[in-house]
Amino acid sequence: MKENLMHNIGLKLLAFLFAFMLWLLVVNIDNPVMSETFDDIPVTVEHSEVVTQNQRSYQVLDGTDTVSVTVSATRSVLQDIEAENIVATADMRELYLESQVPIEVSIPGFEIKDAAATPRNMQVKIEQNKSDTFPITVSTKGTVRDGYELGAVQADPERVTLNGPESVIDRISKVVAEVNVSGLSEDASIDASLTYYDEDNNEISAEQLANNLGAIGVKVNVTLFHTARIPVTVDTSGITAADGYAISEVVWTPEEIQLAGEEEVLDSLAEIRIPAEALDITAISQRTEETVDVTPYLPEGTRLVEENGNNILVTARVAREGTKSFDIPVGSITVEGLADDLAVAGYGSGDDLEVHIGGPQEQLNSLDVSDFAVSIDLSDHAKAGEYEVPVTIGLPDDVPDCKVETEVSVTVTLEERAVPDESADAAEDR
Repeated sequence: MKENLMHNIGLKLLAFLFAFMLWLLVVNIDNPVMSETFDDIPVTVEHSEVVTQNQRSYQVLDGTDTVSVTVSATRSVLQDIEAENIVATADMRELYLESQVPIEVSIPGFEIKDAAATPRNMQVKIEQNKSDTFPITVSTKGTVRDGYELGAVQADPERVTLNGPESVIDRISKVVAEVNVSGLSEDASIDASLTYYDEDNNEISAEQLANNLGAIGVKVNVTLFHTARIPVTVDTSGITAADGYAISEVVWTPEEIQLAGEEEVLDSLAEIRIPAEALDITAISQRTEETVDVTPYLPEGTRLVEENGNNILVTARVAREGTKSFDIPVGSITVEGLADDLAVAGYGSGDDLEVHIGGPQEQLNSLDVSDFAVSIDLSDHAKAGEYEVPVTIGLPDDVPDCKVETEVSVTVTLEERAVPDESADAAEDR
């Protein structure tokens, strides 16, 4: 019996198969086949010349230049695989339907069961290339060093020829070279990169575009000017008063302007003089203002730092003989008799009030507007609104022979204001 069992080939074969199945079961229990998905795997395009050699270009659509890859392998293999080990390729020779390229996945150096990409095809749009030439607009950011002003900025070259998909070229509205001029204190030629924008000022990716600039690229030539503050003077010889009046004062603002230009020109410039013929202030009997454009009187090679700072306001004040005129700020007015439920919202245009004081010249010369007691009485105005009220002007005691020669009034606007609820306050205190 024992010998029959020992020499039974069938039983031996059955035992071997059982042992193999048992080993396979143990191996699969200990090292099973598992699956894992890796996201954002880039797809490498191969043999793109199949498309581009015929003056065509392609554009990857719907984000299909990255894929998710599901890998099946034993646990021991899978745990060693990283996303960087996965190679996804799209061979343009396999292009079909003029829009789809199959994506193949491999993991070199690893024994896997399967690897599949999602999506399985890269979607592409193929179109004819187009070339067009665009002017280069320069944009600067930052501020040059104090004492300097940004002058001319010019791209070199001034135009660029772009080649790319027709749909992309047709979207381009402008080409901008941006440079940073922060801290610049001398003329410079600065390397710049180009940015492309559509008509809505949205940036267009340069990934599919080529240009004719080569390795040198584009530069921006920046010219700087020196700056200086130059006094402004006005020839007042042509300003005259009416009979019975005299010119008491002529002032102008601003009294200096900031110019930009060559350093030598600015250093030699003592003032900007506005000639008498630039003003038409004659035979005046009240304060008169005139605006003069200073631009025609700037030396050649200079310009205003503030483009809108070209106006000089000239103010001529007059006084009757034996009087002197003063300008009283409306902010110095003391308000009397104002109802508790009202507030002063403003005074007319907010301009100063002109007042004429008469008296001996010695006393007039000693007067200062800060010595005046200026007030208005609003006792007769109990409702919100706009009112014209007289202004009371009190003079100091040390000028007893001086008096106010003109009646002065001001437009005052009153508005309602909330009165605190005393009952609510009392309840809150409780």
